Amino acid sequence: MRIGELSRRTGVSVPTIKFYVREGLLPAGELTSPNQASYGEAHVQRLRLIRALLDVGGLSVAAIRCVVAAVDDPERSVHKVLGAATGPLVPRYDREPREGVEEARKTVAGLIEARGWHADASSPAAEALAVALTALDEVRHGRFAEVLDAYADAAEGVARADLDYVAHHVAREELVESAVVGTVLGDAMFSALRRLAQTDASQRAFGRAAQGRGAGESGGAE
Repeated sequence: MRIGELSRRTGVSVPTIKFYVREGLLPAGELTSPNQASYGEAHVQRLRLIRALLDVGGLSVAAIRCVVAAVDDPERSVHKVLGAATGPLVPRYDREPREGVEEARKTVAGLIEARGWHADASSPAAEALAVALTALDEVRHGRFAEVLDAYADAAEGVARADLDYVAHHVAREELVESAVVGTVLGDAMFSALRRLAQTDASQRAFGRAAQGRGAGESGGAE
């Protein structure tokens, strides 16, 4: 197919496609004449992956370049490819470490060890968790860390569901796209489900009691 058809099929403009080729994100088409190139289904799939990483994953062009390099490396395991794709989604904190962060890092390392997770206590994800715990302590809600194990239980269940979904895809590019899109949209989905569950739990714990008090007050006034 010509570049115009590739653009129509993917919804990516011709100038943007050419930019991706220049940046090494998309392989160049096969030249059929000095001014014409032909593109195939692999280009369609790669463009969809790039857009998923850029639009949904929020990755930079430089990060996407690393991801597609991992995808194209036959020596790299699927585990490492998924790590290259999802690693940039973890928040990075460049500011100076807060007071108490070292204690929080020990807590995170202890959690990882206790659960037998195959995860690095110095990874960006572990650091993000330590920063979150430190922030909770700063606003005098450090006791919220008491629910850390409950959160970890939920995270394990969600992670298994994520990987079960990803495992249905065989092609390496499909694996990466599924992992990234599933992680980003899965976060949004889980956040919404959490809000719904909180609404229900709040109603069960506090709403009925408030209604009961309201009924008693109303009865007394009558």
